[in-house]
Amino acid sequence: MLVKQYFIAMKIILRTFDLRLKHTFTISRESYDTKTTLIVELQSNGYSGFGEATSNPYYNITIGSMKNNLEKIIPFIEAITDETPEVFWHNAHKLLRNDMFALCALDIAYNDLYAHKKEKKLYELWGYSTNHNPKTDYTIGIDSIEKMALKMKEMPWPIYKIKLGTKEDIAIVTELRKHTNAIFRIDANCGWTVPETINNAIELRKLGVEFLEQPLKADNWKGHKEVFNHSVLPIIADESCIVEEDVAKCHNNFHGVNIKLAKCGGLTPARRMITTAKKLGMKTMAGCMTESSVGISAIAHLLPELDYVDMDGALLLAEDIATGITINDGIIKYSELNGTGVSLIS
Repeated sequence: MLVKQYFIAMKIILRTFDLRLKHTFTISRESYDTKTTLIVELQSNGYSGFGEATSNPYYNITIGSMKNNLEKIIPFIEAITDETPEVFWHNAHKLLRNDMFALCALDIAYNDLYAHKKEKKLYELWGYSTNHNPKTDYTIGIDSIEKMALKMKEMPWPIYKIKLGTKEDIAIVTELRKHTNAIFRIDANCGWTVPETINNAIELRKLGVEFLEQPLKADNWKGHKEVFNHSVLPIIADESCIVEEDVAKCHNNFHGVNIKLAKCGGLTPARRMITTAKKLGMKTMAGCMTESSVGISAIAHLLPELDYVDMDGALLLAEDIATGITINDGIIKYSELNGTGVSLIS
């Protein structure tokens, strides 16, 4: 663990951790056993707020780049007083527009800190009711069919997200269906072609699949339109929906959007993206990037505004670095603490 600490009116502390996974995690384009994450802590008036963003080779994000970009704007951070999260994000975005992951960690930490100062949980500060929150899925990474089935047996769950993008995709889902009556969601992570998507959707619907997530490469907009018009299953954008402007672009090309806090720059823009998607009649989803309970707990406060959620990142870890929300059988329980409800494990 590396720690950098700065002491002025608003203090910022940067910590890095290696998050070891229970199992090797494989998707169509990569495999990993460990995720490196950056934890941002903001301190002010006796309160602390925590935020997080993990490294990501697909988006060329490293821990070093995030730390360097945050260290460059320390004078800005130290000068912050009681600005609203919206004003804070607007000003921080001007300085971090080329590093949305770093902006995400900073924005989550500031939202957490701001809610602590108001002595409220974040969803309470936003005026959200949590009476009808969606359940989270649990992800099964690509592996041999036998190992994928064993992972499901290890973690019985009401909703599974199944990673695909192989030549055996239908066979995989056919076999997994024999082991559970759970809802299936499929994420091909840009691994299919247009014909594969349209044809696979027909078979997968028979197998109880709810929707397909990002079957085609992110920039294949002609293909997205064709799939949107012909797929018998709804299509949710992920890699094609990164920042706020992408929501409108996805309209009439996807049935919904999966919003990732790290990609869009944090909770503040994510809330605006959800509002835009709802106005356009699109389904709303939030996803994770294999974060600890710091990042996962932040996502939980968006639940009242979501149709679907994939926030199993901390469940995939061999050991967490924080406490926050807890998840049992897909149901999220909030921490008793204010803000996002997070505490680091010392």
